[in-house]
Amino acid sequence: MMKYQLVLQWPNSSLEDFDSLICIEDQLIDQLTESHEVDGHDAGTGEMNIFIITSNFESAFEEVRTILQGDDLWADIRIGYREVDGHEYSALWPPELRTFHIT
Repeated sequence: MMKYQLVLQWPNSSLEDFDSLICIEDQLIDQLTESHEVDGHDAGTGEMNIFIITSNFESAFEEVRTILQGDDLWADIRIGYREVDGHEYSALWPPELRTFHIT
């Protein structure tokens, strides 16, 4: 079965601090179904990321959207995915996003 990495990304300026990222990560750990696994986070130059491993990136995205879309930070989120052993990310959200990368 194909495995994917779904990446939730925010500009650093969208999250008040690193603690906000951890709160979001904990919320996802608690609320995502067992078929999707939160696989950590990082904070790069100008961005923060949360990683999710899944066999169905569309289902994972729908669960993430259900969990987070009522939060103010949803307006700034970018989401991309790739095969776990792939190199290129595909943009998933917002709909007008054409490219996705991690710096």
